[in-house]
Amino acid sequence: MPVHFETEGHIAWITLDRPEALNAIDPESHAALVAAWERVRDEEELRVAVLTGAGTKAFCAGVDLKRIGEFYQSVPAGQRVDVWNRTVGIGGITRNLEVGKPVIAAVNGICLGGGLELALACDIRLASSNATFGLPEVRWAIIPGQGGTQRLPRAVPPAIALEMLLTAQPITAQRAEAIGLVNHTYPLAQLKEEARTLAQTIVAHPSRAVQTALAAVRRGLTLSLPEGLRLEQELADPLRDSPENREARAAFREKRPPRWSGS
Repeated sequence: MPVHFETEGHIAWITLDRPEALNAIDPESHAALVAAWERVRDEEELRVAVLTGAGTKAFCAGVDLKRIGEFYQSVPAGQRVDVWNRTVGIGGITRNLEVGKPVIAAVNGICLGGGLELALACDIRLASSNATFGLPEVRWAIIPGQGGTQRLPRAVPPAIALEMLLTAQPITAQRAEAIGLVNHTYPLAQLKEEARTLAQTIVAHPSRAVQTALAAVRRGLTLSLPEGLRLEQELADPLRDSPENREARAAFREKRPPRWSGS
């Protein structure tokens, strides 16, 4: 299978498993990723997903140009934009597929082109110290088409995003952490365990609150500040009467850890 899916309690581990091709995305792995994200979205017991790559060399080197190129050859140029706007993007979550739950990218090596666009579609990014990040598309007379020109300037200062986009030069994991592209860097041998610790920390909190906070941030990024503040209150208010909030307040009064139902 080009994508390996396993569960660990409330955590879904999704692994791109084409190490011989630097985990590049071909049509089969794209379809498997879409199915994986839909499973995370639809199965209530799954609360956090971790996306990584098999092996030690690459998270994802982008799309398999030969295989994905078959799509471009099969659809007339004037129809391709409409097809992309109606379907999910490469890797599923890059376009038209909302998981609604936190997704952590554990970037374990090369992360280029569509691979970086896939990582950018995740909510939190961790990297191994040997990771490299880049969008080399202009070198091939194209531009990123799966969110690179839109998500990168939202993740880092626009001038830095433009430098990466226009020079097509990769950056190191250390530089990626310095500019805020990744949250933390770790030695490769520690990366999976650090991702597990982060996922378990998130899972320990009430899932409704976690998912509402995630929705507030994701939806608010497309709004003005006044609109975002209104959205925040619309989402926050129902939580104040939730069973989880009542339990949290009782635990605070009684000086004990909260006991979450369904945990």
